[in-house]
Amino acid sequence: LAETDHLRGHPFKLQRKPFSWRMNRLKIFNLLSFNYCRFSNAGANCMPQAVWFLNQHLVHTTSFCKSSHADSEKTPNETKFFHLNGDRTFSGLFNPFTENQMRKPKTKVSVIGSGSVGAAIAFSIMTQSISDALALIDCDEKRVTGELLDLQQCSQFVDHCFISGGKGKVIRYYSRFVQIILIRVVPEIVKHSPNCIIVVVSNPVDILTHAVWRLSGFPKHRVLGSGTLLDSARFRYLIGRKFGIAPASVHAYIIGEHGDSSVAVWSKISVGGLNLADIYPKFGHEDDPKRFADIHRDVASYGFLSTSAYKIIQMKGYTSWAIGLSCATLCNALLHDRHTILPVSTNVKGLFGIDYEVFLSMPCVISSGGVMSIVNLDLSEKEMQMFKTSAGILHAASSGLLW
Repeated sequence: LAETDHLRGHPFKLQRKPFSWRMNRLKIFNLLSFNYCRFSNAGANCMPQAVWFLNQHLVHTTSFCKSSHADSEKTPNETKFFHLNGDRTFSGLFNPFTENQMRKPKTKVSVIGSGSVGAAIAFSIMTQSISDALALIDCDEKRVTGELLDLQQCSQFVDHCFISGGKGKVIRYYSRFVQIILIRVVPEIVKHSPNCIIVVVSNPVDILTHAVWRLSGFPKHRVLGSGTLLDSARFRYLIGRKFGIAPASVHAYIIGEHGDSSVAVWSKISVGGLNLADIYPKFGHEDDPKRFADIHRDVASYGFLSTSAYKIIQMKGYTSWAIGLSCATLCNALLHDRHTILPVSTNVKGLFGIDYEVFLSMPCVISSGGVMSIVNLDLSEKEMQMFKTSAGILHAASSGLLW
């Protein structure tokens, strides 16, 4: 984890003290991924394995969480920064009227981890002009330098975005938003960024989001997970392809667990203002002659190798661009107060008669404050029962975590 407040200094120099202003910033921690491939059994059978795997691996990230005081001097072993935007020595080319100072960025995103997903997130944020400044951090200096050079050298083709990168272990102070995969860094983030919003993107995302919420002590609207955001996007894409229309013209949601017990809200899918359940009486049912139900299985049945995600993994080895773009959309809603409705994992206690703490995906209004409200979906009786079943599975799994 790296300190990245060096934007006012010369590109190859390290500032000795952090700056006093507060800017909107987002950190994306992408150092470890808990992939559902590790627990391939369907439904509830995979959850005990998931909990065991988490409890076995939570301790492995402790070494990344070295903290320091704001006014402490840096030791030779602490973070060194590098970015390659030039040395700013003018050599007679310019005749400056005043001392050249770099502007303060209004927004900043730090992507911690430069693997395939981290690089895709950074690229998506950069090309969509979501943030004024982008920092790419990784413990592998060679890898992050390569990704950094690759991104910097395409700067001509995107709107201005100051790109920097480095290697280090210091949690930065005063972040406005934090997007996180590693739950062992939560205490350090809370210590140095007590007003941040935490977004979890790693699988099993619902369990990890619950764990982060418990560890942080934050109110529930300030801890959320990416949940079924990508599931819903894939769902819309496949429905749109079946009808020959753009995915943006399809209004459909996957709710519940990001996994085998997810629920497709067939009763509320609409295209052009028309509810498809009114047009196709058996829409989404197993005996549907048009086999729409196969679309949900293709999106969300993680125990089968025929799903969209596993097909991609079999062909290229990993998924990256879709999750990168979905994370960028979430960053955009948070950083720019969009009040966008997105299906994310949030605390649903009190919803549909659920009387225990559990994190599941529901369509939510996302703004700079985090989860502002949950959309009151009028679910069918079957969908309601499936949602409660999904909640029970995740509640049992979360209860097995070692807090």
